Formats: sequence, C-alpha cells, structure tokens
Amino acid sequence: MSTRILAVEDDERIRTSVRLALEDEGWIVDEAASGEEAVELFQATPADVVLIDIMLPGIDGFELCRTLRRTSDVPIVMVTARNDTHDVVAGLEAGADDYLTKPFAPKELSARIRALLRRMRPTMPQHARLAFGDLEIIPDEGKVTIAGREVSLTKTEFRLLCVLAGNPGGVFSREDLLDKVWGYDYFGDGRLVDVHVRRLRTKVETDPAEPRHVVTVRGLGYRLQS
Repeated sequence: MSTRILAVEDDERIRTSVRLALEDEGWIVDEAASGEEAVELFQATPADVVLIDIMLPGIDGFELCRTLRRTSDVPIVMVTARNDTHDVVAGLEAGADDYLTKPFAPKELSARIRALLRRMRPTMPQHARLAFGDLEIIPDEGKVTIAGREVSLTKTEFRLLCVLAGNPGGVFSREDLLDKVWGYDYFGDGRLVDVHVRRLRTKVETDPAEPRHVVTVRGLGYRLQS
C-alpha cells in the first residue's frame, strides 16, 4: 500500500507545492488548510505521516499536534518559518517527532519523510524482552511496561528507548542518538534528542526530575540502567 501523507498548511501556494513534490515520490497526499479540517480528515482516513505548519488559523500547529497525540502515535513533522529555539522545542514538546524550517527544498522534505518511515522499526532482535529494574521492553510487541503497567510511547520515543536498551549501561552521545534514532544528517541539532529524552522520562520514570533509568552522563550523553 502507498504511504499516505497529510499536509496541513494554510498557504495554498505552499500546500500545492508540497503536494506535487510528495506525489512525485509516489505518495498519496491529503491536504488541509486548517487544524479543524486536519482533525476531520485524519479521523476519516488516518495518515502514515503528518506535516503540520505551526502558524495555522483557528487551532494552531501546537494544539493540532497535541490533539493528534491523544489518539495516535503517527509520525509528525512540525514546519516553522523560523529556526527559533522556542518554536522548535514547543513543537517537539507538543509531540512532534521532527521539525523542518521554511524555506525547504522538496528533496529535503522527501528525505526527512523517508528517514521517518525507516526509523519507525524497532532496532533490537525480535522476541527480545529486556528488563531494567521495573522497566520492561518488548520490542517485537512494541510494548513498554513500568512495574507491570503498560505505558504509551510515540514511535520515536519507543525507538529511542530501544536504541538505549541495545547497549545496557553504554553511553550514547547526542550525535550517536541522532544517527541511530533519527537516521538523517541533522547537523548536530541536539534539541531533538534532549526534548525526546525529557518526554520519555515523563513516561518511564517515577520522578522525571530524578531519573533512575534514563540518566544523563554529564558531558557525554545518555544511558539506560536498571
């Protein structure tokens, strides 16, 4: 089946350009000019990837992202007109997996989407079941539990956890994680890693401010421990 992409952009010229570029890649593209329209379209026909412009009329891109995250772990790319730290971090905190800054080349957009689709697969051997104290990871089922209680992770959060679990106790730098989790040249933008680690901790740690499993190794990166 063809990959279906939902492009949410209020500027018709940009929206049409994005649709034509993605259709050239052989993907099916649904368009929405507002957050409200996007929610209706996604409920009727779920997409494989969603592109969301931050500045939308009515429901803005941040709220749309949070709305989709309540019911779906679909990969989301936030699109911003500024490479502004606040916008980027706010978009990732809202649940986006990645971000793209305008203006962008069609080839860059296509490459990001292909990388997103590739990295949605677990990175650990099938049927592996790893335990880190009360944290248990079952990659082939896409399941994570804390003290027997299943927790809901996005696909990127799950992949991040699987990568860390693939080398228990080993330290991964931000660059290592960008390569292994995002699988694309992000020019060393550690914001993707830091925000996703923060979000992961809110779900797998009893006290995210004092993490016991996903810990920071000062000056080096992150590791997973029991």
